[in-house]
Amino acid sequence: MTDQLPAHRRQPLSLDTALASFDALWSPRIVTHVNDYDVRVAKVEGEHVWHVHDDTDEFFLVLDGELEIALREPAGERTVTLAKGSVFVVPRGTEHRPAARERAAILVFEPTGTLSVGDRHEEVPDHVDATTGHALQA
Repeated sequence: MTDQLPAHRRQPLSLDTALASFDALWSPRIVTHVNDYDVRVAKVEGEHVWHVHDDTDEFFLVLDGELEIALREPAGERTVTLAKGSVFVVPRGTEHRPAARERAAILVFEPTGTLSVGDRHEEVPDHVDATTGHALQA
């Protein structure tokens, strides 16, 4: 899939530059592809929606700030807190809700076409962009 990227995207990319190119919250930008997966960055603040990805795990890396991920698991509900530089994988089929008390930046790795609100979700508020990722503008 790398050969399908525009020429300007076949060069190293600064994630800081990518994040500086947009302001929208919960609206991921696709920075590159790895096999059949998107590598997306997003700015986040406040709560996302409770949602589930039925067929895929979801990988989170916190680039800046702090992210909390509430999880509804068979043993009950719990929240994990990810500081800058932390990674966490939400297993497929696990209902979860990411949130950030203050603005944060994250990198998400998931199959191309995966909705940011999962396969099953609560009502999507206006501020949440239910997207499969926007193309990063050069």
